[in-house]
Amino acid sequence: MFRQLTLGVCILFVASSAFAANKEKERLENSGTVLQEVMDVPDNIPQELLEKAECIIVFPSVLKAAFVVGGSYGRGAMVCRTGRHFNGPWGAPAMYALEGGSVGFQLGGEATDLVLLVMNERGASSILESKVKLGADLSAAAGPKGRDASADTDAYMRAEILSYSRSRGLFAGISLEGSTLRPDNDANADVYGRKISAREIVLGGKASTPASGQHLVRVLQKNAPHNESAKDSNR
Repeated sequence: MFRQLTLGVCILFVASSAFAANKEKERLENSGTVLQEVMDVPDNIPQELLEKAECIIVFPSVLKAAFVVGGSYGRGAMVCRTGRHFNGPWGAPAMYALEGGSVGFQLGGEATDLVLLVMNERGASSILESKVKLGADLSAAAGPKGRDASADTDAYMRAEILSYSRSRGLFAGISLEGSTLRPDNDANADVYGRKISAREIVLGGKASTPASGQHLVRVLQKNAPHNESAKDSNR
């Protein structure tokens, strides 16, 4: 009986782990789908901003209910350009969580996709280290939109994070000030099959892009293959 009980517990543990891993891999796949759909919107993220971003974070299907009940409302993935100064091709994705703040009330009851642009090295490095509060630890602003829109605005020049939302087919900038952003290392372990930090994934060269994240990386590589921020004398 003891052996049967032990076997049952082991089976339950394995099944639970497999379910968690599949859930995170599906979330990563959905992040790629969301970003592709955003890129297909005519009036979307300005090309200049996309080309100057060091990292992109996608949170698919954010719900207000998750914020109200659990105090946590966003799970998704971040992809950064490789290299010490984020000037290489797009690398492997790291899983992230968005929590707290007032955005839950701004979003309403509909599922909303969020896309965040990390615009400089300081922002990228801070996000890789630990939890950060948008608007306090890092400056944040609602992003301008329109593929041909000028990115030379006060918001762009000051902000380390620019954020966008998509809900009911509408795409617009959204303020996420007061929210916290942190690496989701449990999700990273589910996706990569071992304990690994966001910093190791992004900067350590210790992870290759899993199958579930390849679409997300391909979308970025197609739409913004080179980092143009080094050409901006103001950066």
